[in-house]
Formats: sequence, structure tokens, C-alpha cells
Amino acid sequence: MLYYSPSIEQLSTVISQVTGPAFLLAAEAQLLAVLVSRLDRLVDRSRQLDAEDDESRAHLKAELPLLRTRAKLMHRAIYWGVGSCIATSILVILGFAAAFFHMRHEYGAGFLFAFAMILFTAALVAFARELQLGFSEIEGNFSARQKRA
Repeated sequence: MLYYSPSIEQLSTVISQVTGPAFLLAAEAQLLAVLVSRLDRLVDRSRQLDAEDDESRAHLKAELPLLRTRAKLMHRAIYWGVGSCIATSILVILGFAAAFFHMRHEYGAGFLFAFAMILFTAALVAFARELQLGFSEIEGNFSARQKRA
């Protein structure tokens, strides 16, 4: 018979084993909330600049390519973050499925956790690149203002 009813002790062990991945999932969800918020702000700013018709504000439209690049980085970060959430969710599901089917899952769990962390790191790297571009944009704007003064 394939179905195996786990004992309370086995379920308790699985619950304690998935606590780490559950905290990782919470961190991933928090990062995704920040990333989506930043992407929304970039999209809003791009739409605002694209709608500008005033010739005196044409220099602002030069900001659009940089905003598009930043939005692409945010998109990648969100993509990798969602992948990390999926891998972490599968890890939690695998833990409980292994308990129900009385299977060992250490290697699969270790692989999935490492894979989730790789995806999470990729999301953080893309986020860091976007932050760097945003800072260089601010730094460039301050330089331009100082030259005008």
C-alpha cells in the first residue's frame, strides 16, 4: 500500500523541519512586495514623463531609457523572486509528502533549498543593480543641478 499514515511525532518532525523554509518564504514575500512597489513607481514615472508635451521639459524624456532599464531589472528580480518562492513552496510540500509516503527526502530537500537560495540571490543581485542605477541617476541629477548653479 502506497499510502502511509504518519504518526504525530513524524508530523511534528516535518513541521520543525519546514520552519526554516517557511521563514525563507516570508522573506521572499517581503522582498517581492518591495520589488513590485518599486516597479510600480518606475512605471508611473515613465508614464508621467512620456505624457510630457512641453518643449521646455523635453530634457526630462531623456530619463526614459534609464527608467526602462531599471524596470527590466525589477522585472528580472521579481521573476527570480517568484521562482524562489515556488521552489521553497515545493520544498515544504515535499516535506509533508515524504512524511505521508514514508520516504526519505533529505537530498531532494537540500537541493530544493539550495536552488531556492540561488534564485533568491539572483533576485537580490538584480535588485542591487537597479538600486545602483537609481543612485547613479540621482548622483547625475545632483551633478547637473550643481553645474547650472
